[in-house]
Formats: sequence, C-alpha cells, structure tokens
Amino acid sequence: MTFPHLMLFLHLVGVVVWVGGMAFAYLCLRPAATALPPAQRLPLWAAVFARFFPLVWTSVALIAASGVAMLVDTGFARAPVAWHVMLVTGFVMIAVFVWIWAGPWRALQAAVAGENWAGGAVALNLIRQRVAFNLALGFVTIAIATLGLGL
Repeated sequence: MTFPHLMLFLHLVGVVVWVGGMAFAYLCLRPAATALPPAQRLPLWAAVFARFFPLVWTSVALIAASGVAMLVDTGFARAPVAWHVMLVTGFVMIAVFVWIWAGPWRALQAAVAGENWAGGAVALNLIRQRVAFNLALGFVTIAIATLGLGL
C-alpha cells in the first residue's frame, strides 16, 4: 500500500461516515421520527446526535488531514482544480457542522434535559436545515471529486 492509497482510503472512510450518516438521518430517520410525539422524538434525536457527532468529529479530522496530505504530496500548483474546489466546500461543510455543534445541538440538549419541547423543536429545526445544506453540499463535493464537472 502506498501513501496516496492510504490517504485516499482514510479520506473516503471519513466521507462515507459523515455524508452517509447525514443521508441516513435526513432521508430515513427524520421521516420515520415525525410520527413520534415531541416528548419521544426530541430525546431520540438527542441520543442519535450524541452518538453521531463524535463520528463526525473523527470524520472531519480524517478528511481534513488526508485531504491536506494529498494536496501537499501532489503539490498545490499541480493538484487538479477540483481538489481546490473540494478544499473550499469541505471547509464550508466543517464550518456548518461546528455551527450546529456549538449552537443548536447544545440548545437541543438543554431543551431535552429541561423537557422544553417547543425550544427543542426550534433547535432541531435549525439542525435539520443545516444538515440539509451540508448533505447537498456533500453530494456536490462528491460529484466534483468523481465527475470533475468540467473542472
């Protein structure tokens, strides 16, 4: 196994966990959970995020470290334009996740702990909107990486 192969493997593992997890949460769990009353739905989401967000942090570290390593190994000037676009979209996705984690995720945790279902619903809705954005950006980034899209 060569260095570029290892870095690509780590990069893809991070992407699969993060983007795949968002796809599962948004497209499968979210529609199923809407049938639950807030007193059940919001603690469910809090428990899901408590398990998923540490995986996202690990994925962010893997993606960022392996992506930068591949860029440095290749050379920024010789790297395809798509790699530079992926760098930008990746940092936007990371910033959105950090905003979720630092803001509405903490608000959701506090709301669930205090059984403030209205406040929890507001926080969860903010998370939902940002996850939808990151999921779409994740798919765009994957398309850029694999299809080139003229870059």
